[in-house]
Amino acid sequence: MSAIEQAVLQQNPEKTAQVALKMFFNIMDAWHVRAKDQIVLLGRPAESTFYNWKKGKVSSLSPDTLERISYVLGIYKALGSLFPTRDQADAWPQKVNQAFNNQTALEYMLKGSMINLSDMRRYLDAQRG
Repeated sequence: MSAIEQAVLQQNPEKTAQVALKMFFNIMDAWHVRAKDQIVLLGRPAESTFYNWKKGKVSSLSPDTLERISYVLGIYKALGSLFPTRDQADAWPQKVNQAFNNQTALEYMLKGSMINLSDMRRYLDAQRG
C-alpha cells in the first residue's frame, strides 16, 4: 500500500474499516463462503472480533486485514470483467480448476497466506490480459 493510500485510510479509520468489511461480507455472501473460511481470509482474527465486525462494530483494521480485503475486492472485480454475468463470476471461486491442482480457487485462497490471495489476484489479472 502506498504512503498516499495509507494517509487517506488513516483520515477516518473507523469509516474505512466499516466500508471495507461491508464490501468484504457482501462478496462472501455472493460467493457462499462459510464464516470459518471468512475468518481465514481475513487473517484469522478472534471469533468474537469477527462476529463484532459482522455486526459493524469496528474502530479500525490492521494494515494486514485491509490488504487482505483489498485482494478479495480485486479478485471480485477481476471476475466481474472476465465473465459475462455476475452469477457466473460469483460461482467461479467454488469451481474446481486445473490451474490450482484441481482445487477450487477458494480452496487455494484458504491456504491462509497473503501470498495465496496475491497469487489469485495476479492469476486473474493475467487472464484479463
